[in-house]
Amino acid sequence: MSRRALTAGLVALMSLVAFEYMAVAIAMPVVAEELGGLELYGLAFSGAMAASVVGTVLGGRWADLRGPMAPLWTGVAGFGAGLAVAGLAPSMEVLIAGRFVQGFGGALVSVALYVLVARVYPEELHPRIFSLFATAWVVPSMVGPVIVGVLTDTLGWRSVFLLVPFLTVVAGLLLLRGLAGQPVRGGQRGPAPGLPAKITWAAVTAVGAALMQYGSTDGRLPLLIIGLVVLAVALPRLLPAGTLRAARGLPSVVGLRGLAAGAFFAAEVMVPLMLREERELSTTAAGLVLTGGALSWSFASWLQGREVFGQRTNLRLGSAMIALGIVVMGAVTIPSVPLAVAYPAWIVTGFGIGLIYPTLSVLTLELSAPGEQGENSSALQVGESVFSVVSVAVTGALFLSAGREYWVVFAATLVMAVAGLAVAPRAFGGPKATGTPGDGGDGEASQTGGARQASADQVGQAGAAAGQSSAAGSA
Repeated sequence: MSRRALTAGLVALMSLVAFEYMAVAIAMPVVAEELGGLELYGLAFSGAMAASVVGTVLGGRWADLRGPMAPLWTGVAGFGAGLAVAGLAPSMEVLIAGRFVQGFGGALVSVALYVLVARVYPEELHPRIFSLFATAWVVPSMVGPVIVGVLTDTLGWRSVFLLVPFLTVVAGLLLLRGLAGQPVRGGQRGPAPGLPAKITWAAVTAVGAALMQYGSTDGRLPLLIIGLVVLAVALPRLLPAGTLRAARGLPSVVGLRGLAAGAFFAAEVMVPLMLREERELSTTAAGLVLTGGALSWSFASWLQGREVFGQRTNLRLGSAMIALGIVVMGAVTIPSVPLAVAYPAWIVTGFGIGLIYPTLSVLTLELSAPGEQGENSSALQVGESVFSVVSVAVTGALFLSAGREYWVVFAATLVMAVAGLAVAPRAFGGPKATGTPGDGGDGEASQTGGARQASADQVGQAGAAAGQSSAAGSA
């Protein structure tokens, strides 16, 4: 019974974090208009993203050193408090401050939840738990827009922010009940130097990602280039050694997560825009294409949780299906191709990402030694988030520079998907080593492990949502 309550609490908290990220993206135009802060619109996203990158890095080390409870409850409090501040904000500046606190808290929650999975659940249950986590991210994308729209139209945008803290208390109480008697007290790792430096690099990484977001619009190419240079220097300090050269084991797991997320989200940003502009599809009909992808994502995650296919098959088949779906969706830009092809195309793509995401989470936990889950989980999530932001920013810039040619975006995302297909086999066979992330481009084997945050995931979804908003807005 206690494990059921624990699972319900974990999934509820994850769902609330996912719902909030999606809800803010939908409600923010109304917020900015009412508070008169359109010039600060992007900062409402990038501020939360920056805080979540730092929170993810800090939360991972904290959970390993002291156990997951302290970062979990600190994160829950920060998440709820930040939302309350944003919901009551009299100005855009105050709302941004609330978003910063909320992004930091949400990141702590996400990392702590994955460490809880490693500490409480036996390894054979990890596929099912991560399948539930994947669903917790996908379901809000299906039902959330309707809920947010109704709340905004009837009770106002503030209700979108103020409702979640109350639900967070309920989820927290359920989780607290499930944690009774569980082995989650205390850390599994001794003190390790370098945390201030890691937090500094996390902050620099967030700045680089934000510069790329802003640089993806017309006339801001220098900002995009500067952001890319900053990321090239800072991001490897937060990833396992060998990530950028796809070393076997954890580095390839982290790299594949980033490539899959980048390809999927960068293509998804353009799908509804392309269907409306090129094929004159209604907004509702275009949204149904994405809904089909979300449903197939959830179904594939369910299959992964029941281990219908092996891990190697999940990664290879999933990568191939993402590539195939992008190719077919790209073909829809050709007028002679039937419009109806768009629906199965994105169902295939969603199925592919649904196989990959939870499988990589399971793999990273399998590769983790006690005391490494938190830090490696943060590396996985930071990598996913930043890869997504970079992909959305670069493809958005290519789209504009090519004169709004959609095929350019699908070609670029196809390259990422094919790269993921090549990296997938290298996720297996690497050494289970100790160390610290710090040289994503070269160096010896680093700490292994981590866990998922989908589309996705917390800083994953924060970064993706911020990047999507920037690219879609510029388009």
